[in-house]
Amino acid sequence: MGERRVIHAITPGDHFSPRTGSAVPTVVHLLADAAVRAGAAPHGVILDRSTMTPRYGNVELIEYDRAPGVTRSGRYLDAIAGRLGFARPRLARWYSPVAEAVRDLPPADVLAHNAPILPQLLRGTGHRVSIYAHNQLFRTYARREADRTVGGAHLVICVSDALAEETRALLPRAQRAKVVVAENPVDTTRFSPPARRAEGPRPLRVLFVGRMIPSKGPDVLARAAQAFAPDEAEFVFVGSHGFDRHAHPSAYEREVRELARTSRARVTFLPFADRDALPALYRDADVLAVPSVWAEPSGLILGEGMASGLPIVASRTGGIPSVVGDVAVLVPPNDPDALAAALRELIRDPAARARRGEAGVRRARQRDPDWAWARLRALLDES
Repeated sequence: MGERRVIHAITPGDHFSPRTGSAVPTVVHLLADAAVRAGAAPHGVILDRSTMTPRYGNVELIEYDRAPGVTRSGRYLDAIAGRLGFARPRLARWYSPVAEAVRDLPPADVLAHNAPILPQLLRGTGHRVSIYAHNQLFRTYARREADRTVGGAHLVICVSDALAEETRALLPRAQRAKVVVAENPVDTTRFSPPARRAEGPRPLRVLFVGRMIPSKGPDVLARAAQAFAPDEAEFVFVGSHGFDRHAHPSAYEREVRELARTSRARVTFLPFADRDALPALYRDADVLAVPSVWAEPSGLILGEGMASGLPIVASRTGGIPSVVGDVAVLVPPNDPDALAAALRELIRDPAARARRGEAGVRRARQRDPDWAWARLRALLDES
């Protein structure tokens, strides 16, 4: 019997387009492209037909019409139902069109991205369903519900060692062996270092890329910027609170900008940039700052920064340390003084910047999409 075909189920309403920087669709696209290069059958992607175009290529789109989403109060009621031993009815209704779109297809490896409900909905269909966890999915699950949910899954695939360790701790002992790690691929084709970084009498350019939301910590970087003189560093913030460059700044974005105005260093704010625009922004920078204040499970920009040859200063939290290894300078989260001190050390030591940038490129190339797909295919087949 040959390899099972792979079908990805992404969150209803999520886009599968280079016009966004959404992590899950980007990972799916990179894995699917690598599978085609390896001679595997094109992956399928179950996709809400109303989502953004153009779509990534090299896949078979399996489209459906999305059901109404789950409200915050609905999620709360679902969690209560789960703890009482019932299925989560509102989540099941939301994902029913996803399940129906794939139910009658030939048996495949269905990768349920952030969707622990799918193994239950596809029980008895012949599909082998693995829960693909990009975030922590089981905090609201009692042990009995987690046992029932994971019991119907082939694997629970986590994107970092830290996320896998936390997930195992939340699952019953009998299900922990199903938890495996498949690190996110690094897009080493799109992101690469410049032939030569800009030199001359200009301040060091520190780059932040990401959604302008509190968990990503742009306010921490704005506070750190207050420690620098105009001739020492300039700070470029790229991102909006969503994936729309034309959206009006949120209240939080306005707060970050107000913090930046008190800095003597030059601070520039650019709106959300799609994946085609990002490589040039990385190449024009000297350092990448990743000041996340939450337990970031992985973080695609870490790989993009490494592939672009940038030294990185990042928070020591979640899966970040396992993604960057000893390439990045790690600082405590939510500590602008520590972040400023680490940036100042890199400003003073051009040789250290060069060493870390070169080490990042090597690490990124070891984690390219071909490596990531081979790792994932082996996990699916060995288990």
